[in-house]
Amino acid sequence: MNQRIVRKALGLFLIVVMIATAAVYPASTGHAATINVTDNGSRIEVNTGSGLVYVVNKTNGDIISAKMNGTELNSNRGSHIGSGLGSSANVTWNTSPSGSTVLITVSTSTLTHYYASRGGENIIYMATHITAQPSIGELRYIFRGDGSVLTGVPANSNNRGNTGAIESQDVFGFANGQSASKYYGNDQAKDLSVRGVTGNGVGVFMAYGNREKSSGGPFFRDIQFQSGTETEVYNYMNSGHAQTENWRLGLHGPYALIFTTDGTPSVPDFSWMSGLNLQGWVSSRGNVVLNGLSGMDTGYAYTIGFANSNAQYWVGTSSSGAAAKYSMIPGTYTMTAYKGELAVYTETVNVTAGQTTTLNTRTINNDPSQAASIWRIGNWDGTPREFLNGQTIPIRHPSDSRNPSWGPVTYATGSATNRFPAIQFRGENSPTTITFNLNASQAASSHMLNIGITAAYNNGRPSVTVNGHALTNPAASSQPNSRSFTIGTYRGNNTTFSWNVPASYFVNGSNTITITPISGSSDLGNWLSAGWVYDCVELLN
Repeated sequence: MNQRIVRKALGLFLIVVMIATAAVYPASTGHAATINVTDNGSRIEVNTGSGLVYVVNKTNGDIISAKMNGTELNSNRGSHIGSGLGSSANVTWNTSPSGSTVLITVSTSTLTHYYASRGGENIIYMATHITAQPSIGELRYIFRGDGSVLTGVPANSNNRGNTGAIESQDVFGFANGQSASKYYGNDQAKDLSVRGVTGNGVGVFMAYGNREKSSGGPFFRDIQFQSGTETEVYNYMNSGHAQTENWRLGLHGPYALIFTTDGTPSVPDFSWMSGLNLQGWVSSRGNVVLNGLSGMDTGYAYTIGFANSNAQYWVGTSSSGAAAKYSMIPGTYTMTAYKGELAVYTETVNVTAGQTTTLNTRTINNDPSQAASIWRIGNWDGTPREFLNGQTIPIRHPSDSRNPSWGPVTYATGSATNRFPAIQFRGENSPTTITFNLNASQAASSHMLNIGITAAYNNGRPSVTVNGHALTNPAASSQPNSRSFTIGTYRGNNTTFSWNVPASYFVNGSNTITITPISGSSDLGNWLSAGWVYDCVELLN
């Protein structure tokens, strides 16, 4: 009897403790928590209940305030899609029946932008539907942060303290000869996940989403940050920055701004947004499984890309070339296997809603490295990374004082590859001279000379002489009509220039090749001059 009384007393005590604990430490609100929305006719204020309070201007859809635990993070300029929508925007909102989510819709005749939040989360989820590319040519979301608060910024895009522009009005120099720009330090599309800026106990991060409606493929780079008076965080979806394919229309995203008090957040769960009835949302999807690749080079990572006019995807492979890509919009795609960043196999693949397309092991059939050569400078991988200054192209201007001299270079085959220039500039480091030896048998035969490039500027292409004999000048390659390797990217359209050099041009012993850019257009300066980025140079057997 006494034991039963003790057990009852103990049970009552535990219940009292649990009630008291719940009062002091309430359960996690999560996304089921109520979200508070206030509309005064000119502005919509959203309070997520966990620290984030943001305000959307009903006239143009800009975010004009974003406070985290009372600290204002937005600058005195609005954060917005594109360059702002102006007074033509129509802004509406609604909450879910439970009151736990809000959806704000900002629409024009060709663009609809969405803001969504859930109670208990410090996240602004977004998506943007377009039926036409914005007239400015750039589809981007810009968070304009307060630069005096958000001071923890990426160094390569931090323009504070510069001494003026050194190229156009967007690449800046410093007294020590270094450079910075919004174009530098940006991730390739395949690596876009979550990146951001921080301050004292606060942070603003962009979660970039799946990129299926963007353009440029897995290795494309675009602007992510810029720091000056403001600290800007971007999500570029379509732009004119070294674009190698047409823009895609439809629903871009979802993506998100995440507000934190410490550390880099994880990628949020976007799946709940399927219930918001966003224009262009595709729920019925298919998958592709590739069982493997034959003929891989073990020294390289391989990527499988899928692309058509409606969507793009990519996925890395295992060491055997196996890969699986899930949740693709149905359609017919060009599937491309990339060795490094060079396409070495392509085929057409159909994706059907609700099904998985399985492909047996494919054999790589277009890797130029498999050809026998007398000498090869670099390797065929679609990048200049092994060459002189090749690894610094994405992070600084070519003129940056931290770069070793570009030349002109005289390069003896067999020397260290990092002595050969990654870029050939007509105005800065031309010509490049290659010296090599041939034995009597080799000199008695004709040979194929190949120069592979990853990008070119100002119609730059190689004019070549072999022991003083001029080879036929090639036509210009097809390349994006914009700057490229001075704004942080070596990616354009991979092109190989080839010449069948007759035996009469060679000699037994020491031989010399000179390479100089030609173009039908005048240059804007030493760095903005006709030229290209090297992938590989070789003389075949």
